[in-house]
Amino acid sequence: MPNWTRTFVRHVDAFNYRVGRFAMYLLFVLMGVMLWSSFARSALTPAIWTDEMGQFLLLGYFMLGGAYSLQLDSAVRMDLFYSRWRDRTKAIVDAVTILGLIFYLGVLLYGAVESTAYAIETGETRRGLWRPYMWPVKTVMCIGIVMMILQCTSIFIKDLAKLRGEDLS
Repeated sequence: MPNWTRTFVRHVDAFNYRVGRFAMYLLFVLMGVMLWSSFARSALTPAIWTDEMGQFLLLGYFMLGGAYSLQLDSAVRMDLFYSRWRDRTKAIVDAVTILGLIFYLGVLLYGAVESTAYAIETGETRRGLWRPYMWPVKTVMCIGIVMMILQCTSIFIKDLAKLRGEDLS
């Protein structure tokens, strides 16, 4: 494989690894927000921001951790036949299916960018008492989708290298 593909794979994997490790800690922030919510409801005046902030943090955790999950190969896989296949067959099937995933993520990104642009242009807020702006969470969603597309491209390149008898891991 050319050097630029090795560099691309190395940089994408390193970036998604770091962001994924950061996203793991968002779970602790989410637990803190939910703990504060339950404390405030029982001892103080209920906070109006905690439920929506919890949803936003969960979305960030999910979207920013998606590429990391793909990188670690911890996504759910139908393993009825896959475990019995040779490495070459696995690489062929993975290369074909990852192209389908890249197409799906591309369509998802198109919709996310349109929605984010609309949220920025109109100053879209969420319904409710707190009424937070929607563009920050939609921007995080777009970033997470781009990270997943880059990670899928990295996985595709690794599968092609595996088919050629090289190892880029």
